[in-house]
Amino acid sequence: MGGANAAWLNGAMPTRFQLVARAGHPDFLSLPWGRPLAEWDHPAIVDIARGVARHVVRFVDDGGQVYALKETNQQRAEHEYAMLRALEEAALPSVRAVGVVTDRTSDGGAPLDAVLVTEHLQYSLPYRYLFTGRGVPEARTRLIDAMAALLVRLHLEGFFWGDCSLSNTLFLRDAGALSAHLVDAETSEHHPRVSPGQRAHDLDIAVENVAGELYDLAARDRLPSDADPAEISADLAAHYETLWDEINRREIIGPDERYRIEERMRRLNDLGFDVDELEFEATDDGERLRVGVRVVEEGHHRRQLARLVGLEVKENQARALLNDIAAYAAWIERETGETLPEAVAAYRWLTEVYEPMTAAVPDPLRSRREPAEVFYEILDHRHALSETCGRDVGNDEALASYLEAVLPQAAEERRVLPAETGELPAVGRD
Repeated sequence: MGGANAAWLNGAMPTRFQLVARAGHPDFLSLPWGRPLAEWDHPAIVDIARGVARHVVRFVDDGGQVYALKETNQQRAEHEYAMLRALEEAALPSVRAVGVVTDRTSDGGAPLDAVLVTEHLQYSLPYRYLFTGRGVPEARTRLIDAMAALLVRLHLEGFFWGDCSLSNTLFLRDAGALSAHLVDAETSEHHPRVSPGQRAHDLDIAVENVAGELYDLAARDRLPSDADPAEISADLAAHYETLWDEINRREIIGPDERYRIEERMRRLNDLGFDVDELEFEATDDGERLRVGVRVVEEGHHRRQLARLVGLEVKENQARALLNDIAAYAAWIERETGETLPEAVAAYRWLTEVYEPMTAAVPDPLRSRREPAEVFYEILDHRHALSETCGRDVGNDEALASYLEAVLPQAAEERRVLPAETGELPAVGRD
């Protein structure tokens, strides 16, 4: 358990509370636990954009790391803490549980609700931000794709969400796409497997919640005029079913159609899933094979990149970086006639391409994008410049152009403020 920032010291201490906090984080002991969160006026409090919540949520900053504090009853706080730990152990994208404060009493001895403490995801984007003018292109499609993929992953690992919604999800840029992360696990359950009925119920909840949230945006004139909440929420269900079917379906393949097995594995890899094993079952006529694919967790490209160069990035970013490593190795072979082992080419790419380019970003602009997203955007910018110029534009020219014309125009996204989403930075129950 780390030490609390001295700037958090606050006069009165609560009569009583119990704190469970994970190692490597502040101990939070000097926060004013003897008062309801809504009454805190502590200097460590910061404003962060968030979704609509049923509970009071405050954010505190300790040395640059922001933590979210949610006030709820003790049973729910302890349950959510356990569920978030289980999600983390299953390597599923969610906020990280840090601690839980229970048995609180006020300075006068009155009982107070418990508080769940989680890490705030840096560079995460709430859904309302994605529909602003400075949001993500094609936000609707990308957002729905990301939410459907998250729900599928949860169900594959036996997690029933119970309250899938835009407000309970944060999004991170992932090489032009979005990745979705679960924020609220208060109603979640973990089972050996999620039944078809549970899956259908979870999906129905998601569709209803998403439609309601988008209708609310429309009522506040925050939704583009061509966006239909009912259509968007229906797209979520359709995309979920398509993805679930691709991962789980069994298909009959003839003896002369073995290439289809490889195609299936490639499609699953493109979706970010590793294939653990293939199951072959002869049919009654003996002439065809029934093939079932056992899929393991998402992150195929992410794990491959981490193995090669040690970079921890998101799935689509990893795919883009692996492609650039391959292109760099091909360039070396073309220029020198030397074919490098994969590990050697990857190390040279890391030290000669990736690290110099990301290190060139000036400090004032580093809060606009994560390094891996910066690198992806430079590659994308290089491609656009090459098309415009009618010639191959090198990395140096693309980098200079990007740092001059693109990144300075990007919004600050390390921490999205309420003003960027049209929220009021007020505290209270929504």
